[in-house]
Amino acid sequence: MVVVRGATTIAADDKDEIKYATAELLKQISSCNGLIKDEIVSIVFSSTSDIHSYYPAKAAREAGYEGCSLFSTMEPEIEGGLRLCIRVMVFVEKNIVPRHIYLRGAKILRKDLTSVFNVAIDGPAGSGKSTVAKLLAKDYNILHLDTGAMYRACALKALESGVDINDEAAIVDLMRNVKLDIQYIDGVQHTLLDGEDVSERIREPHVSMAASTVSKHPSVRMHMAEKQREIAHKMSCVLDGRDIGTFVLPDADFKFYLTATPDVRAKRRYDELLAKGHKVDFEELKKEIVCRDEQDINRKIAPLKLAEDATLVDTSDMTIEEVVAFLKRKMQEKI
Repeated sequence: MVVVRGATTIAADDKDEIKYATAELLKQISSCNGLIKDEIVSIVFSSTSDIHSYYPAKAAREAGYEGCSLFSTMEPEIEGGLRLCIRVMVFVEKNIVPRHIYLRGAKILRKDLTSVFNVAIDGPAGSGKSTVAKLLAKDYNILHLDTGAMYRACALKALESGVDINDEAAIVDLMRNVKLDIQYIDGVQHTLLDGEDVSERIREPHVSMAASTVSKHPSVRMHMAEKQREIAHKMSCVLDGRDIGTFVLPDADFKFYLTATPDVRAKRRYDELLAKGHKVDFEELKKEIVCRDEQDINRKIAPLKLAEDATLVDTSDMTIEEVVAFLKRKMQEKI
């Protein structure tokens, strides 16, 4: 069972207004979620205490939703609350990621769903930021842009081309002739380097270390940051990295900084690499993570640090699900 939520407002407590707004809201919910009426089990409405002329449930039945159970209730009066508002919960028998719909004046209730917004998640390697970013983007049905993959792809190209990753000029020259594409297939980001999908190869430890070095070069960071800002300006998205909230998107609507102890982060990365078939030594991996922390924290351009307006989250003793729930709660509090 999946629940799709929604809300709308009416201009006045009028029967025709209620009928039209209710039908419009249900039509949008059905259309955006690919629903047919037979998949709807029940619809529960609540309306603010200033709506008396007609029951939204009756309006829904007249709009053709007579095949499911319908309920209406009145909300208690809340001082300063939104006036003339109809809320709905649609219960459906369909395995979908729900798209919640907020129309008219009710858009103010969920700015995260009704306007372009960006979420910046920063933190060191193994803090869980990439996994959390993916889940958060999925829950909000928005884009997840893995910024680190772009730097990793450049590092991979440099390593395979025999270019010194410490030579900024050589890296810049290399980038001029590299075709780097980001594609989203079935909700998953794929990184293409000169037409080849390198999504798995860029996650290897030696590439990660090289990416940290490549990303220190000012010209490289400026080039990548500009591309990322262009994407974020056009659509709502979640970006994770090491300088998203401080450099790439300093005006992001929501900012988080995830961290964990080195032991916990090393264990997470160790398990991840083992699951992918890579043979790694735990202690060596831990040393690499600590070394990368030092590189990222001490680089001159856009170093890894906590943005002043970011929420610090220590994920050492939290599950991924707990972290996602915490971030969503903080976002809703801000809204």
